[in-house]
Amino acid sequence: MLVIVTENVPSRLRGRLGLWLVEVRAGVYVGDVSRRVREMIWQNLEQGIEDGNVVMAWTSNNESGFDFLTLGANRRIPVEMDGIKLVSFLPEGGKEQGVSGP
Repeated sequence: MLVIVTENVPSRLRGRLGLWLVEVRAGVYVGDVSRRVREMIWQNLEQGIEDGNVVMAWTSNNESGFDFLTLGANRRIPVEMDGIKLVSFLPEGGKEQGVSGP
């Protein structure tokens, strides 16, 4: 299972996501795709995000049962503690720009 949540991304990127996934709510996409397709979708997100932000979560064989990546400016940033990925919040008004990776 793959879930992608987008905020403030261009319409053309949202339309592109609709080729592979189902948009169940505005900016929320779900689907069951292979790792290869997931990586291709991530590349499309990196290229088309502009000023928006994205989180992509998928089922994984680890302690928590899922993994996720983020892209773009957002107060929520991934942090790893004892091998488990958690989410930390930046102070009010603070936004971090960038990509979180594995």
